[in-house]
Amino acid sequence: MGTLTESVDIENVVASTGIGQELDLETLADDLRATKYDPDHFPGLVYRMQDPKAAALIFRSGKIVSTGAKSVADVTAALEQVFDELRELGIRVDDAPEIEIQNIVSSADLGHTLNLNAIAIGLGLEHIEYEPEQFPGLVYRLDEPSVVALLFGSGKLVITGGKQIEDAEQALDVIEERLSDLGLFE
Repeated sequence: MGTLTESVDIENVVASTGIGQELDLETLADDLRATKYDPDHFPGLVYRMQDPKAAALIFRSGKIVSTGAKSVADVTAALEQVFDELRELGIRVDDAPEIEIQNIVSSADLGHTLNLNAIAIGLGLEHIEYEPEQFPGLVYRLDEPSVVALLFGSGKLVITGGKQIEDAEQALDVIEERLSDLGLFE
């Protein structure tokens, strides 16, 4: 791993789980604190937690999506909190429902300003989307690891699509190596 991997910060972890039964969201909205349920605008019940800071999107089908957590441990803790609250309301929840990480969004800093025009040309158009009049960042789709990186002229980047933090670290190493090979990174 390169030294830049120390600059990787997790911004959001999205995970999903389910309790294998239908839920009455109207009743849950009344029984759970810190919830918002407006089925005309969003089909799920939004349940906000403060410790850890995260939100659970609870759907009628029993599927639950957690978003906003800053670590895998926080996602697990947030979903365990949801499971416990549901159990307290008399809803049957297995002891350890499977939690699947869907996406980890992280940020990093390459420590250098970047010439995005030169990078777009150097990395080749098959992996790059760069339309500065539409969006100020360069979108770089990596095959290995299978993630998307948004590179900005400031040298900051966002990596999304990973299932574990190592995906972001590996992507940062790949980007650093490719930019160095192209002479676009000191």
